[in-house]
Parts: sequence; C-alpha cells; structure tokens
Amino acid sequence: MPALITLENPHWRVGLVPATGGAVAFAQTRIGDDWADVLRPTSAADLATTTETASYPLVPWSNRIRDGRLLWDGSQYALRVNWPDGTAIHGTGWEFPWEVLESTSDRAVLELDSRDYFGMNWPWTFIARLTYALEDDRFVWTTEIVNVDEEAFPAGLGHHPHFLRSIAGSPEAELELRCETAYALEGMMASSEAGPIPEHADFTQRRPLGEAFVDDCYAGRTGDVLASLEYPGAVSLEITADPVLGHAVVYVPPGKDFFALEPVSHANDAFTMHATGVGGTGLFTVAPGETVAATFAIAATPQR
Repeated sequence: MPALITLENPHWRVGLVPATGGAVAFAQTRIGDDWADVLRPTSAADLATTTETASYPLVPWSNRIRDGRLLWDGSQYALRVNWPDGTAIHGTGWEFPWEVLESTSDRAVLELDSRDYFGMNWPWTFIARLTYALEDDRFVWTTEIVNVDEEAFPAGLGHHPHFLRSIAGSPEAELELRCETAYALEGMMASSEAGPIPEHADFTQRRPLGEAFVDDCYAGRTGDVLASLEYPGAVSLEITADPVLGHAVVYVPPGKDFFALEPVSHANDAFTMHATGVGGTGLFTVAPGETVAATFAIAATPQR
C-alpha cells in the first residue's frame, strides 16, 4: 500500500499519496468536534489508483487532446492515448510517482522530474512541483512547471478535486460558479471560443447540483473567487484561484455521491483550437529555464 503523508491544523486534516501521481487521498475539515470529509475519500483498495483518489494534478495539460495529436508551432507530436475515448487526457503527471522534497505538519512539497522516467507522455523535458499547505482555514494548492528543455513549449496546469455532494449529513451541495461563459463541446472537446452557458450547466446563480449530467468547461471568470459551495447546516466552502487558472471544469455524474470542480488554466483540447487560430484558450508558453506556477485555495467556514 502506498505511504500516506498527513497534514493537520485546527481547521483541516489532509492525506497525500506521493507515489500515486502526487494525489490527495482525503481532505477533511472540522465541523464542531468532528472531522468531516470534504473531498471523496480514497478507499484503502484504491490508494494506488490515481483516478480513484480525492484529487490529482493535471500537468503539463488538463482535460483532453484530440486523438493524442499535439499540434504546436507548425509541428505535430503523437502522444500516447491514455483514455478509452481515444484521447490523451489530464497530462502525464498523474501516471508517475512523485518525490517528497519537504514534509512538515502542515505543508508538503512534491516533485516530478520527467527526465527520471521512461514513457513520460510529453515531447519536452520538465520538472513539476506540488505544494500542499494548510494556512488557518485555507487548504492551499500550488502547481509549478519548470522548463528544463532547450526550447520553449506550450503547457497548462490544474487539479481534479472530487467534492462530496453532501458533507456531514447536509442537504445536497449548492454551487455558485463565478464564470460568465462556457464552451460548446463535442466528445467533451471544444472547437471554438467560449459563448453562452447552456441552461443545464448554468451555476451563475447559486443552486443545488441537481440530477442533470454536467461535464462542461467554463471561462470568463469574474474575480478572485472562482466558486462557492454551500452545504446547508454543515459548512461553506470558498474557492479562490490565481488568474492563471482562468478556466474551470464541472463534472456532475447522476447517481454518484461526488462531483468534480476543477480549476484549470485552459480549455478542453486547447492545443487543437490554438493551432486553428481560436483565441482565449488559456494555453501558456514556458521558456527554457522558466517556471510557471498556479495556486488555488479552499477556505472552509463551519456552520455549526
């Protein structure tokens, strides 16, 4: 079984599994005298399966690349397809173990050096770092990518938190997402600039998650607060994020006890869109020796 690192302060208790893609195994907040799971907790049997964890990093891209064909600067690179739908998905960091650089009671720093592994699903060499930190009532997540290649490359960052639909016996979560636009998706991939949010996926006004299937990508953030989640009678969560994380993905599978709210830098299949001249995708370029970092935080306010 992979080793766990536990972080704890008076407000949060968090478990990390560095060997499983640098993932988060659980995240709990204190409500009254008890710890309550905020994210989907990982079972002991699934601690070695990254996609079954509470959350995992998305680096050096998020969501899908169509047919695993990475288009950039007039060239095409063939990536390994790693999802049943025939796409390369969620980067490659989640597929490899991360090294622990630092570990204290309320902070851990993990690192992945692509040069240390064969089969890294990316044409350029990079180092990625994750910093998980507890700062009073905030659980702070920072992802960095460092270009250790000889040429510039495109990239994106994000994380994949699976929130519970109910916390400590609360009614269903109510979500307000501070984004004004969304992408029309086909096969969960975009091909044009963001536009109106479809009705089934509109959380611009706080409302319960509902039973409709949602798997949508949003843009047009309106401020530092990306989203707020209300668990009536239990806890309020506020998610703030850097401007680098200018997009979000919300995934609500009917009949499940969890949903995903992913702070990400770019749109689904951003590489293909960028190559065809679509603007506003959120991709960024990392020069040799450059580091790009993105931070988001979850602040918890108990209601009892």
